[in-house]
Amino acid sequence: MTYLPISEVVEHRSYLEKRIKKPDTFAGLILFIICAIDRQDSGLYFKADMKMFSEKADNAFYLSESKNSYTEKYWYALLSKEWLQEVRVTFLKGAKVSLKSLIASLFWRISLSEVEDILKKIPKDVIDSLFDYDFNPNIYTESEPINPELLLKYYGGNKSSPTIKFDNTFIKKRAGDLNAAPFAQTLYAANEIKRIVIVFDFDFMAKFGLIEQVSKEHSSQITDDFTRIAKPFLLLAGISGTGKTRFVRKQAEKGDSGKCYELVSVRPDWHEPSDLLGYISRLSGTPQYVVTDVLGFVALAWTKIVDAGLDLSVVSSNGHEQIAVTGKLPSLESLGPQWLCLDEMNLAPVEQYFADYLSVLETREWKWDGDSFTYKSDALLKPGIFKELSPGSLSILKNDLGFSEEYSDLWDFVTTHGLGVPPQLIVAGTVNMDETTHGFSRKVIDRALTFDFGEFYPNVLSEIFEPTTKNKTLSYPIHSQAQREYLPAVDSDGALSIEFIEKINAVLDNTPFKLAYRAMNELLLSVICYQPNNELELRAVWDDFLMCKVLPRIEGDTDKLAGNGAQKRPLLDELEDLLSSEFNEFWNASGADEFARPDLLRVNNDSNAPVIRIGCRSRKKLEWMQSRLTTSGFTSFWP
Repeated sequence: MTYLPISEVVEHRSYLEKRIKKPDTFAGLILFIICAIDRQDSGLYFKADMKMFSEKADNAFYLSESKNSYTEKYWYALLSKEWLQEVRVTFLKGAKVSLKSLIASLFWRISLSEVEDILKKIPKDVIDSLFDYDFNPNIYTESEPINPELLLKYYGGNKSSPTIKFDNTFIKKRAGDLNAAPFAQTLYAANEIKRIVIVFDFDFMAKFGLIEQVSKEHSSQITDDFTRIAKPFLLLAGISGTGKTRFVRKQAEKGDSGKCYELVSVRPDWHEPSDLLGYISRLSGTPQYVVTDVLGFVALAWTKIVDAGLDLSVVSSNGHEQIAVTGKLPSLESLGPQWLCLDEMNLAPVEQYFADYLSVLETREWKWDGDSFTYKSDALLKPGIFKELSPGSLSILKNDLGFSEEYSDLWDFVTTHGLGVPPQLIVAGTVNMDETTHGFSRKVIDRALTFDFGEFYPNVLSEIFEPTTKNKTLSYPIHSQAQREYLPAVDSDGALSIEFIEKINAVLDNTPFKLAYRAMNELLLSVICYQPNNELELRAVWDDFLMCKVLPRIEGDTDKLAGNGAQKRPLLDELEDLLSSEFNEFWNASGADEFARPDLLRVNNDSNAPVIRIGCRSRKKLEWMQSRLTTSGFTSFWP
């Protein structure tokens, strides 16, 4: 293990004292954030481990050799929505500061490996907003940790005044004595903090009914500008030029600062999975694996899982192995989505080149125990492939996949157990339907969320320079199987949603369009993701589900869509009758009506503006499909 030399600590403490207004207060706030657990409300509300905070503060500022022990204590904090900007203005004079200097100043007692663990605890948005990421492990050159007594003497202190502030003055109290008072009154939180964070020693948000209890935190995903999707495979359908590819890129830009977007142009000659995931070439006489951009992007996603401090393992059942990722919710929250955009996805037959991915996609499984999770999936790239390669070819493949030496353990894991579907990967395929493209089988549609892009994200040409709305940030799902405890109060046992889908199935009975277990599960997952607060919002979830999962399945001529009722009424007519009753409240409404349904995926740029309201999406689509069937004798969902 390696440690900092005393010269580095002195240099970086001096830097922070000059660059930061009230560096002690700023440092205390960062320590407080690091000690946050059980985050809620997009990370703005959290429970802080004050035993941990006291220990870390003592390690940073208390130079006595005497040991301090603390009992468990927790505080609850609510950050302002603009807290990062307020911190920059209040403490950093509008600029970023050196992350290396902060780490060297606060964590000078511990080894490099322990420091690297600390870095993983600092939320990514905090690092991106407040710090220049200049951390350099090369400054850790000593074989022993710094002697606190020597550092105390360096600053002219003595054993009666062991706590040193950034201005090199001393006080006698340790952190535990200071944080006995409200946080904003301690050494680490002066009056400036009160505009940034409020703190209590009890769960005040839950007590006063202002937020859901923490046990449901990871299922309550809908916020003003963020929501999770129910499935990590999207089909974005629409006419050319509506911004489908741009939409995926912009979604990725809302993620982490590293590479989190890959654009792959699908070629018409793709007919097997090797076009997507690579293949072994023997042209040189020595088998070598040819890596594709898609496979490299999947490998990158796995390195980010390791960087987030999540653990990898293998679970086995009846001789069948699955790759597992385990960890805590805060670590998972630091893992932004990886967006893979397959542009013009249906230029080639999707069922052929995408078959392997579609099969493995259905093996994903999430399990939660409080804020601890396990994610499992089958291997996308089987371990047997690596056994066919020589050591030299494996070395080339390791380099081609981007596994540098720091990921040697990950590489050993991959070559032994294969490469699975990363939990944070979202595949979005852009789709145009014309004479140059292929259609989709129900196998593909059943495994995707299909968005009629023009309906969900309409182009408002008059707002090209000054848009009034913005798209919500989407993220990967963290549930694979719906469970009652994660459903919202408006449909707490799922009975309303189950009754709704049974009514839909009664119309679809004896047709190839009938829904099965997967569709039922994904409707409930959608309810879990959107967390509707009332029946109007619940029916808005159902309306979008019809657009994403049900109507895309329906296609055919007048004979195929003749219906199955006693009077043989056309299928689309029966659906329209049912939905006009189920969505009676907003069936005839337009976006200007106050009783229209809410838009679940867009918000107004002005936070004070009302919720965006829209008409019934499924009604408009059904009418369009009816008109198409009448005029041409054939219809489908696809624009």
